Amino acid sequence: MRLLLALAVAHIRGRARQTLVAGLGVALGVGFSIAMAALMQGSQDDFVRQLVDTMPHVEITDETRAPAPQPAEAAYDVVAFSNLRIVDDRRGIANPTAARARLEAWVPGTVAPALVTQGVARYAGRDAGVTVTGVEPEIEERASSVAGDFVQGGFRSLDAGGDNVVIGDGLAGKLGATLGDTVDIVSPSGLSRGFRVVGLFHTGARARDEGEVYMALRTARILAERPNVINRIRLRLEDPDAAPAIAARAEAGLGYKAVSWQEANEAILEALVIRNFIMYTVVAAILLVAGFGIFNIVSTITHEKARDIAILKSLGFAETDMRRLFLIEGLAIGGAGAVLGWAIGYGLCLALGSVRFEVPELGDATRLPLAWSPWHYAISSALALGAAGIAGYLPARRAARLNPVDIIRGAT
Repeated sequence: MRLLLALAVAHIRGRARQTLVAGLGVALGVGFSIAMAALMQGSQDDFVRQLVDTMPHVEITDETRAPAPQPAEAAYDVVAFSNLRIVDDRRGIANPTAARARLEAWVPGTVAPALVTQGVARYAGRDAGVTVTGVEPEIEERASSVAGDFVQGGFRSLDAGGDNVVIGDGLAGKLGATLGDTVDIVSPSGLSRGFRVVGLFHTGARARDEGEVYMALRTARILAERPNVINRIRLRLEDPDAAPAIAARAEAGLGYKAVSWQEANEAILEALVIRNFIMYTVVAAILLVAGFGIFNIVSTITHEKARDIAILKSLGFAETDMRRLFLIEGLAIGGAGAVLGWAIGYGLCLALGSVRFEVPELGDATRLPLAWSPWHYAISSALALGAAGIAGYLPARRAARLNPVDIIRGAT
């Protein structure tokens, strides 16, 4: 084996310039692959993180996945319904205190009850349709992503006494209201109450900043005329990835529809999987192209060293030794290129990470999101070595089949 390694080194050094070009091609392929993978994985992780942070990990509503069976369905095998009058039943989660206690007993995270209804915000002759959410301020501060987006005040300000609300800065600008002003909130039933603005938040999502209003749960119940009612239970988990299992258990225990953030964004997550497949396909194609350079070098070496191959085989070297010799040469070029590609990829990631973008809408500079992972280096290197191995094996198999007698006689 040591002799084969020495021969492989001699062959590679004999064509140093071509070997350098082939190795550099592999290095550039590996380097750009690492940078591409880091950039795309980083953008995906940043997107998913924002997706997770802007919504509950699990949301339980006062709905069921299937409509409740009608009493007649239990008495008759086949029944048709017609001319039914819909009963105006403003639903809510039954036994909310017991349901909340059952969840708090096993859910690894924060359980936040809420009453969500629609309304109209009025100020200075301007109206805006809003979603009114009644919350328990202390719990909401731990459960909601909005808690970290306040520019003035906060959820705790709702407990300052009196009827208070916190609204988005977009809604405040739309109405012309500022901190401390009194805004009228009109419920769907027509009940109107004045609320003092004690907090402003800015999430960056226009729909939320212009259309969400938060108030204390007890106040929301009075406004909606629904005492002791909640219609949402939102779970903020320690491990967001466990949301599907927890949602399934909560739905089985309570009987109400529980939706995990993965289920709510199933189409988006499927698109990300397809994007990753496309990314790694492109990476493999880049490294496959680099493998053609190695194939060219090894093929040239086998052609030039035909007489050397004949002499080695006449001295007793087996066909497997010949295949192993040229396979080693291909893997050596690919391995050296992969190591150099690590440095190029690391440098590209540093350069991309230092790029700053000024986004006027955000008001701050932002950077490209990058994901630093050893898997990117391992996968790129594995693909490079795979391409190098294939590029080295094909001419190695041809060289191993050469007949030493024909070569020495000059038949080939």
